[in-house]
Amino acid sequence: MKAFKTAILLAGLSGLLLFIGSLFEGGLYIALGIALVMNVGTYWFSDKLAIKMARAKPASEAEYGWYHAMVHNLSQRAGKPVPRLYVSPSPQPNAFATGRNPRHAAVCVNQGLIDILDRDEMEGVLAHELSHVYNRDILIGTVAATIATAITFLARFALFFGGGRDRNANPIVQIALILLAPIAAMLIQFAVTRSRETAADASGAELCGKPLALASALQKLETGGRQRARMGATPAETSSAYSSLYIAAPFGGGGQIAKWFRTHPPTEARVRNLENIARRMGQMA
Repeated sequence: MKAFKTAILLAGLSGLLLFIGSLFEGGLYIALGIALVMNVGTYWFSDKLAIKMARAKPASEAEYGWYHAMVHNLSQRAGKPVPRLYVSPSPQPNAFATGRNPRHAAVCVNQGLIDILDRDEMEGVLAHELSHVYNRDILIGTVAATIATAITFLARFALFFGGGRDRNANPIVQIALILLAPIAAMLIQFAVTRSRETAADASGAELCGKPLALASALQKLETGGRQRARMGATPAETSSAYSSLYIAAPFGGGGQIAKWFRTHPPTEARVRNLENIARRMGQMA
């Protein structure tokens, strides 16, 4: 169902792009071309860019043997390649996965996360991140970002240069479409990232077999993110462009921000979903 929901959302984004493009001559191809160059480049080098922005270093097996053993075990259980492993010095409790495919992927955990999670909770987090890699969520996110970026550029072209095909169309309606289309695209893009987070929670819980441990980890991330100041945070955590990569929104999420503008589902909803999975597994009454 989550995969179906993602497909519907991407189809909605595509339909919005084609509809707006049909109103303004020539701009569709220019906007789509710019968006492709921007986002495909980011997608191809996503692992290197994110790791650099997180100021992460390779996790040596001598120092982080448990980390390597845990990821190797989960990857073997999934029958998938083992990603490169990194540790960020950030005191913020968080983690992310990135890479263009399972063979070119990386998982990074913050030192702040290592400090507050127990072994089972860390395994749940790593299973979640590996699920992002194996579900090819980076690719899905890039497709959504490319279409949304194209819509935004197209709307800007139309706003500054005009070019509507129907010269008899109501100009107020055209201006409304120009202004509202980027907002609609952004909302759909955020919905895609939220659906992929929920899907990674579910597949991660299945992979490690410990949905309640993952739920406990998410609650600690939410509390820890709110309590810690931004001191020591890396550029990846302070940039909105990278916030969707993390397992939880940096610094405890968006506070009272409307749920439609969140990159992650509310932690309470994620915990309830994981508890339902635990019930199906017979781990919870």
